[in-house]
Amino acid sequence: MNSLFQMIKNKVIVFGSNGLVGNSMCSILSSSDKVSNLIPSTRKDTNLENKKEIKDLLLENNPDYVINCAAKVGGIHANNTYRADFLIKNLKINLNILDVLIEFPNIKLINLGSSCIYPLNAPNPLSEESFLSGKLEPTNSPYAIAKITAIELGKEISHQYGSNIINLMPTNLYGPNDNFDPMNSHVIPGLIHKMHLAKVKNEKEFKIWGSGKPLREFLYVDDLSECVEFLINKNIEYDLINVGSGIEISINDLANLIKNIIGYNGDILNDKNMPDGNPRKLLDSTLINSLGWKSKTDLETGLKNTYSWYLKNTA
Repeated sequence: MNSLFQMIKNKVIVFGSNGLVGNSMCSILSSSDKVSNLIPSTRKDTNLENKKEIKDLLLENNPDYVINCAAKVGGIHANNTYRADFLIKNLKINLNILDVLIEFPNIKLINLGSSCIYPLNAPNPLSEESFLSGKLEPTNSPYAIAKITAIELGKEISHQYGSNIINLMPTNLYGPNDNFDPMNSHVIPGLIHKMHLAKVKNEKEFKIWGSGKPLREFLYVDDLSECVEFLINKNIEYDLINVGSGIEISINDLANLIKNIIGYNGDILNDKNMPDGNPRKLLDSTLINSLGWKSKTDLETGLKNTYSWYLKNTA
């Protein structure tokens, strides 16, 4: 019975198919034997702030699954600077998709969130049970609130209308097609871009934000996409699932690892006038591991792949 169920092929729409996650998702799903037809969707064909356009896309394609990779994202600086923008944009995207899906209870939704939904002082590793148990980390609370709203609304829509909605909470993602903007990027692409420039300019010192002591967990983006592919055709009773690598590293050690990969010869210094953010953030991925999925890309390999892509496409 299970083998027959695995043979079911699905029509899948991927929202946000141009981004870091969306690009990877389309690549992985396009070669999956669980997918018969993959429909990549971007803002060029469907404005996710317009419910009619979302509904028209679903009516036209009648998918079995929608994978929501669409979001306005950024690092500490972007989250803390454009706070209203992050809240408004992400609320609109998530609320519109979920509202429209009420009319399509047979369409399964895999919605991608963020580990920032968990409280600042929740015990590490962060389990799904920590959800809504305390105060959020202040630098990215608007983004977190938008994601929390989507989780709660998805849960209530499932209860009231019989929809099938899974919310995946990945840890910090990185990989090819990331945003390498020096001010608005996440930590890994930001370090890669700025340290590469420091190498090119033969700069003797390179400053990183904060003390360098905070611990972070990172997940190569293809591993997340393979997790989504793994969940297709499975009867999952959980609506909130963490997805992490289980490995953490300090920001200082991360910077030195990137330094070695890039071949930068200067000294790394800490700018303690800049914020650290959350001192530690490690997800408890026991649940997804118990279902049969584990990440497979080690950090050094993932960083080498990411830097190689950067050199060919951005540098």
